[in-house]
Amino acid sequence: MRAAIVTGASSGMGKQFVLQLEKYVQVDEIWVIARRKNALEKFDGLLKARVRIMPMDLTEEGSLETYANTLERVKPDVALLVNCAGYGKFGKGENIALDDSLGMIDLNCRALVGITELTLPYMSKGSHVVNLDSLSAFQPVPYMTVYGATKAFVLSYSRAMNRELKERGIRMMSVNPGWVKTEFFDTAITTNHSDVNYFNKLYEPEDVVATALWDLYKTRKDVSIHGFPVRMQVRLVKLLPHSLIMSIWQKQQKKEKNSQNLTTKNRHS
Repeated sequence: MRAAIVTGASSGMGKQFVLQLEKYVQVDEIWVIARRKNALEKFDGLLKARVRIMPMDLTEEGSLETYANTLERVKPDVALLVNCAGYGKFGKGENIALDDSLGMIDLNCRALVGITELTLPYMSKGSHVVNLDSLSAFQPVPYMTVYGATKAFVLSYSRAMNRELKERGIRMMSVNPGWVKTEFFDTAITTNHSDVNYFNKLYEPEDVVATALWDLYKTRKDVSIHGFPVRMQVRLVKLLPHSLIMSIWQKQQKKEKNSQNLTTKNRHS
């Protein structure tokens, strides 16, 4: 049985990967993993492939064991794994709860590695792995300290693993977007003083995912970056000292606040 597996599938980028992946890969089942079962159930009838709903919180003890047991029982041929589960928090590091800081590390890094390495034995030549990363992976980001550091880990892990997996004919690619209009902000912006207030450009998740899938299946890139301004920013941060980049970023956040009504919570109020 040929399968595609998507974590963080209930909304945003993960949801778009579920909806768009059949344009590039033919599978019998799509496994959708996220905490909200009711959101996952909405995929029924939308896809050609069968949908296997797997509601779970990947930070909870036992979740990886449950996932491993399912793989062992079903023994799928996994053509595509997409790791989209993750979250961030905005604010000075000392003002973010320790549980949140450790939770970002657990979900963005530990769970991603766990899901990936449990899945790799079920992947064969021609299979692909996508890891949802971030523009923040390329430089230290004040007020997003732990989140940015977790994304730097994902970028390094993805590029190194992609090189290792070449001998098996498996590709791993990270997706490093700028700001994307998703529910990410519902969790990230938790107070009126999050210290991150200015957003220069926001992209639509369906557009970012369309670029990512094209890059995954039609190019040999190990990093996918949507949008010319974002690509230019990545080039600049490779050339300029990180101390200067951080100063520019902090100065931007002192501009007039434009995060009003950014979260879905605010839009629904």
